[in-house]
Amino acid sequence: MTNVSEARLRLLATATRIFYTEGIHAVGIDRIVAEAKVTRATLYRHFASKDDLIVCYLQEADQAIRRQVDDIVARKLPALDTLRAIATYIAEGIRTPGFRGCAFLNAAAEYPDPTHPVHKAVLAHRQWFSRTITEQLARVGSAPAEPAARQFVMLRDGAMATGCLHDPEPICETFLQGVEGLLQLRAA
Repeated sequence: MTNVSEARLRLLATATRIFYTEGIHAVGIDRIVAEAKVTRATLYRHFASKDDLIVCYLQEADQAIRRQVDDIVARKLPALDTLRAIATYIAEGIRTPGFRGCAFLNAAAEYPDPTHPVHKAVLAHRQWFSRTITEQLARVGSAPAEPAARQFVMLRDGAMATGCLHDPEPICETFLQGVEGLLQLRAA
């Protein structure tokens, strides 16, 4: 690995940690550069702008989540068990120390303009997640899967939004019960 690649990795790791824990707008480039121990020129060699760095942060988060969900789907479990495993993965994330909500919902709140590259990165992740849930729900029952997928995503969004505000245990329990109820209705 070259020094340039290491510097890029440090920049992205630093930005990821700070953006997630403190918010995107609250963090300036000077702080990221200082904590990553690189120069401003090095930052701009790897990222054209702060927005570019933010989009990369979200894309990295998206890819990490996709890998986890793809691993669950690759197990080729029955659809209901796949959806339960995805819900359990979400709940485990909410229970993680330092959980500060959904990185994508947080970014969307800071970048509400749907034409902004950050907002577009958020929408791309959400569209993938919704499509993945819809595909799994389509394997269960004959009713259209989209309404149930929207309910699953809304349950997830609510759990992610409140999981950092209160004790995550009852929130995760409520989320998992809600998903189970949705799945039982779907299977009936």
